[in-house]
Amino acid sequence: MTTGAIHATLADDGAASLAARLAIRRRDHVGHTAGLAPGFAQANLAILPQSFAKDFARFCALNPKPCPLIGVAAAGDWRIPALGEDLDIRTDVPRYRVWREGVLVDEPRDLLQCWRDDLVTFAIGCSFSFEQALIEAGLEIRHLTRNCTVPMYRTSIATAPAGPFRGPLVVSMRPFKPADAIRAIEITSRYPLVHGAPVHIGRPDLIGIADLAAPDDGDAVPIGDDELPVFWACGVTPQAAIAIARPAFCITHYPGAMLVTDRRNSDLVPLPAVEVG
Repeated sequence: MTTGAIHATLADDGAASLAARLAIRRRDHVGHTAGLAPGFAQANLAILPQSFAKDFARFCALNPKPCPLIGVAAAGDWRIPALGEDLDIRTDVPRYRVWREGVLVDEPRDLLQCWRDDLVTFAIGCSFSFEQALIEAGLEIRHLTRNCTVPMYRTSIATAPAGPFRGPLVVSMRPFKPADAIRAIEITSRYPLVHGAPVHIGRPDLIGIADLAAPDDGDAVPIGDDELPVFWACGVTPQAAIAIARPAFCITHYPGAMLVTDRRNSDLVPLPAVEVG
């Protein structure tokens, strides 16, 4: 089934998020998940042995921009009920990454053969969630119009360490004209659980990015002479930390291939504070 056919199927299905997961589970959809099941939140994944879970949870708490937690599973459980009733961490992501001693060793389509009872799944908010709000505001999302994966770059910005976890901040990039960049800042600031406002605008060299045409993950997109590159903290940041922490075994999502949840993007916008008295 083509991506267009899947989108048409989802559009006709009130349970778009479940339909997306089932399409992925059947391997009808095997590509990136940007734009899939509009209105529903997607999640990055980090799946670690229980012995590393406390330190990783601390790493997320210290680095909320790249690692905003939206769900954590019990050890050995492939479900996260708060994110979806019919949800299977082992099968519902188009592509995974398996790491051993910090080295990427496999990129399987499911985890049925390598799942373990000591694994703890961390679901981290994804910037694909705020993209729907940007689109509704009339802003172009370049990687969506090009049907490719958002470009991601490792930066010279260091994350706050926790136990063995440390490393560079990874960012995703979307180009906008200056006025649209300002609007994008205003919109994404309302979504702290999916990375919130950008961390940098304009000068990639100031954050250690030498060549925008050579992303570390994802696909390069064209940037017009009248556009600025806008950078958001990215949920691939834990993969850089895992390469340094070197756990004997762990699993992540493949960049751009996310878990589609049943939580609506609107649920990830904090309610305004209420003054008392």
